[in-house]
Amino acid sequence: MIEIVALSDAMREAVGLAERVAPTDANVLVTGESGSGKDALAAFIHSRSMRADQTFVKIGCATLPADLLEAELFGYERGAFTGATEAKPGRLEAAHRGTLVLDEIAHLSLDAQAKLLRVIEHCNFERLGGRKTIEVDARLIALTNADLKNAVERRAFRDDLFYRLNVVQIAVPPLRARRKDFPSLTRGFVQMYAQKHGRPTRRLSREAHDLLLAYEFPGNVRELANIIERAVIICAGAEVEASHLPDSVRVAAAQRARKNHPPTLAELEADYVRETLAATKGNKTEAAKILGISRKNLYERLAREGEEFRDQKSEVGEKRSERAAEIESLSDHDKSDH
Repeated sequence: MIEIVALSDAMREAVGLAERVAPTDANVLVTGESGSGKDALAAFIHSRSMRADQTFVKIGCATLPADLLEAELFGYERGAFTGATEAKPGRLEAAHRGTLVLDEIAHLSLDAQAKLLRVIEHCNFERLGGRKTIEVDARLIALTNADLKNAVERRAFRDDLFYRLNVVQIAVPPLRARRKDFPSLTRGFVQMYAQKHGRPTRRLSREAHDLLLAYEFPGNVRELANIIERAVIICAGAEVEASHLPDSVRVAAAQRARKNHPPTLAELEADYVRETLAATKGNKTEAAKILGISRKNLYERLAREGEEFRDQKSEVGEKRSERAAEIESLSDHDKSDH
């Protein structure tokens, strides 16, 4: 049985509607942003339907050219087109008595839309190049991240097909509207990918959790899953640290923090100094040149911020040159005293 994390009000509403429609044979239109979990909700509906023991078939309408998509959906007979050396059943036949999921249905050509409408209305169709009428009993679940009403107005999508598919519409909320679901989602992904890759990781550190929570996730749940899988793979310990997260997450979190709490001029300058030091890998001489200040002034700024003056391992050459300069300066000073 498929379970979906639904602690947030928006997701509870979507899952509640899915549970009510699942036992029926009604067609369902699932809408939502890319990566928000439309596929998971379709599988959830099938798992709780009277067809749960039958086939669950999916076809991506955006992944194939129009002619190949029709061939995949309706099947074809031998000789239907160049290269069709033998007959092949389509996804519709494979989904007989089960569920057919049409992912990104807005990409379906107008010709294919007309044929699909016939399937919905008459429960039969012919393969490409065939004359035999094939009876089919399949529940349809259509997924889209597009505005189908707008597509209908632009005549890019048939209005009669839209109404046939839109018997029940379920809107999957974006991840940014599911903050209450976030801890459960991250915990589940960490456990899943740690087991998949044989890693010792068990949890997120507080800093890593807060950074992810501050991120907008334009790619929604799919992006969260990818980020956590990457972090689990490169993490050697039991806890995912902030350093294991992509730069894009850390930068976006910092930008959002600045937007919510506009920094003072002093804070902006301090941030710029730190970013410059990071870019020069801790080389203070080079950083001072980029900043347009003396090395002494840079040290003074760092001292005011309470930062330590320990150079990174990559600064060995710089340390030697700085020490040589200090010795030379002392030597000159001694000579002037005499």
